[in-house]
Amino acid sequence: MRLRFAPFELQLRHRFGIAGHTRTSTPLVLTEIEYQGTIGNGEASMPPYLAENQETAQQFLSVIDLTPFDAPRNREDIERIMQYVDSVAPGNTAAKAAIDIALHDLLGKLSDKPCYELFGVNPALMPSSSFTIGIDTPEVIRKKVKEAEGFQVIKVKLGSGQDKEIIETIRAETSLPISVDANQGWKHKEAALEMIHWLSERKVLFIEQPMPKEDKEGNAWLTANSPLPIVADEACQRLVDVESAAQAYDGINIKLMKCTGLAEAAKMIVRARELNLKILIGCMTETSCAVMAAAALAPLCDWADLDGPWLVANNPWQLPLLEKGRIRLENRPGLGLRAAEE
Repeated sequence: MRLRFAPFELQLRHRFGIAGHTRTSTPLVLTEIEYQGTIGNGEASMPPYLAENQETAQQFLSVIDLTPFDAPRNREDIERIMQYVDSVAPGNTAAKAAIDIALHDLLGKLSDKPCYELFGVNPALMPSSSFTIGIDTPEVIRKKVKEAEGFQVIKVKLGSGQDKEIIETIRAETSLPISVDANQGWKHKEAALEMIHWLSERKVLFIEQPMPKEDKEGNAWLTANSPLPIVADEACQRLVDVESAAQAYDGINIKLMKCTGLAEAAKMIVRARELNLKILIGCMTETSCAVMAAAALAPLCDWADLDGPWLVANNPWQLPLLEKGRIRLENRPGLGLRAAEE
């Protein structure tokens, strides 16, 4: 097998604001793994908080040698390859995910099966995906709500001084359910709880990472007292974090870029169910490639936040099919990707 990779700058349709920073683009590294003319596609998406960038990702990928490995025949083969990949250096989770995703796409194509079938997933169980609205002015927020046409859930970024204004602006435009991501933006548990009670009266489903991930005691107190489910995001990166998250949260947000890809994400789902945790599967700002990889596992989860391709301006792939707010898993080999120009 041959690994190839190249940098790609993903341009956002709007400035994207969360608690702490804003950006207009996201650096990616796109990967291909080729075996006898069949190509599996993957990607690494690296928003600032992952502490990865195009340079570090390419440095990591440049030392990966897949030539000793045969093409994968099953998921177990991919797990063995990923054990090697994970052992090369710590961190680099997005770069590792780029390899994992390409391997699963390749396996699906070689076996003539869609990726979701490799995991025994029933496409009919796909949850609705949310459409994310970043922190912005009321005028832009109203515009973004209109762009969410076709979605059945709105996800909103909070954690600024204008949280209530943002929610009221959205509520003036739509009655769709809302999920909230504070991105660690609330610093005091009593004020956070008061805000959550206010949100619970406005058709909000759950709250992601309300307080800093280091404040495990504060997040646990909030979870115990909150009228809404509290979901760990930054506080739960990989499989090893799931058990700790169960001590302070009601659920976890699994992202392929945090956990090194589908192989580990599938294990996180199993462990989370054993611990009676709710599961949200999410994405960074990503192309259809990484989002369709996450979508292959989404029917095993309670909620989905897989809107990345709808938020960007230069997706190299066609948009996933969206039906009544749910991504449709097609019976196509691998990830089922179609180039944008097809």
